[in-house]
Amino acid sequence: MKLSRESIFISSIRAFFNTLLGTIGVVIAIIPIFILFSILSSTDQKQGTKNKLEILPDLDGNTKTLALNSPAILQLDITGVIGKAHLTARDFNYQLIESRKGLLKNNRVKAILLNINTPGGSANDSDDMYRNLLAYKKKYNVPIYAYVDGFCASGGFYIACACDKIYASPCSIIGSVGSLLGPFFNFTKIMDTYGIESKTVTDGKDKDMMSPFRKWKPDEDASLKVINEYVYQRFVNIVAKGRNIDKDKIINEYGAHVFDGEKAQSIGYIDIGNSSYDTALEDLLEQAKINKDKHYQVVTLYPKKMWYYPFLSQTKMFFETLLKELFLSTKYINSK
Repeated sequence: MKLSRESIFISSIRAFFNTLLGTIGVVIAIIPIFILFSILSSTDQKQGTKNKLEILPDLDGNTKTLALNSPAILQLDITGVIGKAHLTARDFNYQLIESRKGLLKNNRVKAILLNINTPGGSANDSDDMYRNLLAYKKKYNVPIYAYVDGFCASGGFYIACACDKIYASPCSIIGSVGSLLGPFFNFTKIMDTYGIESKTVTDGKDKDMMSPFRKWKPDEDASLKVINEYVYQRFVNIVAKGRNIDKDKIINEYGAHVFDGEKAQSIGYIDIGNSSYDTALEDLLEQAKINKDKHYQVVTLYPKKMWYYPFLSQTKMFFETLLKELFLSTKYINSK
């Protein structure tokens, strides 16, 4: 019995390391592919565009490239923290500009579908993206819908208010109508305890406002409160107008709370709170007067600095499987 248990243990160790080495080998093999993508990306940058176009599945799962006169639905992803990485107002505006050029020229884009999953972020970027969407909708007379799959909070909801309709998956979280600055910290008590001193040379009244290295003066945050209140009131007005909701309810009842899809629908934050991506796309096709049974294209644009985007999306499941195998192998060994 002892020999048998040792054999099982050794076999488990061997299986674990085989899987581990296999994973390392795959990663090493992928490195040249990343380099190739990088070279191709650098070449594309010289062509004067900042985004890559990818064909997404239509309602029937088709991703075949169609004739250049076929209508297109443009999906724009608002995923991640707004104002960070690829999700800035500058990047977003370039996507809107380039949606009328290249393979999408001659007014091919008949509608926009925002794919939203964001906790929010920069108020400035959110406002710019909101205004750019309104301007695009007015200039090109196209419907704009949003589908939420995850979070549509704070700045994400700010942007979504530019849409004609908002759909959400059942477990999505929507809302957080509010604005904040900070947090600010003060270290003066700690500094006094350890005998630490600090000096800052400034010109201009309150240039070092809210400095953490000295005691705060009464009401020195007054100007910051004014700015925060301005941003908040603008946010409230945009939600009230975009979603046709009473301002008093937004301020006094809903506050900066977040809601599940069904509750968000009941208070008017979204239109359909127990929906799916396909439903949102199908309704948008109808609104854009595109026959879903005929040829149309669903496309997306993403910054070229994310040249790895389609590669990662196609290999995500593969890596998840490898990691799962590693986990299971480790769990099996630990159980012995």
